[in-house]
Amino acid sequence: MTATDASSQKITIVGAGSIGTGWAITFARAGFSVTVNDLEASQLDKAKVVVAERLQELSTYGLLAEPDLEIISRISYTDDFKTAVGDAALVIEAAPEILALKQELFARLAAATPRHTILTSSSSALTASAIAGDLPDRHRCLVAHPGNPPYLLPVVELVPAPVTASDVLQSAQRIFADAGMSVVTLGREIEGFVFNRLQGAVLREAYCLVRDGVVSVDDLDKIIRDGLGMRYAFIGPFETSDLNVRGGISAHAARMGAAYERMGDERGQHDPWTPDLVAKVAEQRREQLPLDRWEERVAWRDRRLMALSRLKQDLSRADG
Repeated sequence: MTATDASSQKITIVGAGSIGTGWAITFARAGFSVTVNDLEASQLDKAKVVVAERLQELSTYGLLAEPDLEIISRISYTDDFKTAVGDAALVIEAAPEILALKQELFARLAAATPRHTILTSSSSALTASAIAGDLPDRHRCLVAHPGNPPYLLPVVELVPAPVTASDVLQSAQRIFADAGMSVVTLGREIEGFVFNRLQGAVLREAYCLVRDGVVSVDDLDKIIRDGLGMRYAFIGPFETSDLNVRGGISAHAARMGAAYERMGDERGQHDPWTPDLVAKVAEQRREQLPLDRWEERVAWRDRRLMALSRLKQDLSRADG
């Protein structure tokens, strides 16, 4: 999609906080015309400053394909709600995580936008069903949950409600992909979605390990920073396990499944990796990576780790 094509589709961000400004940068950088709306004029003034500063930093690191001022020119700011949303192709609500507030905003959005406008919420945990409630236009509502900031963590979870129209979901998938996002569509609604459930699982265990005197806060962060985080910078937990044991993830589950089951039981969570579940995961991994390419991918992983290690060394030297 060219910048000219994108500019014909207006994206409106309702809420000028950190997520709202992050979305504004993401879409404007991709060529879209963006309007940022907030009730507080002072918040809009702050957003303008933040956007300009972040784009300048992105330019310094060579992460912009054009001058930052060109991108800034695509973003407008207004405290007039109806003007902001009236002709938008897609609206992203980025208000605080308060259900009543989001419900009120979606009722106003449904009344103020044409029926072709897609209405999304950047909720961190609340579902579209809870937010849209019984709105007559709830079929055009869904969650679009980003990492923060989305212009540096380019993944978005699209979480439709059971009543979300398929064409609405497809259009949202296309728009977010055109904005440069890695789009993940969840199969059903679940509180916290996937990003925050994974993050929450790590945090719950981290708190328990500190509570139980197993490890200090600083040492736990070292394990993530210098261990798991190095891997997860470019591959996920399933691929990590797949590449850690010759024979792939089935062999890993056979070797480690019982130990992980005991660890879960210790925390009161009995979720064993059953043979059917392992087979399902292994089938999807083999579609991504046939076993005859396993050694090739392991070598690729190691080269990526070498490059990342070099980058961290350079950054450490720069920090003094």
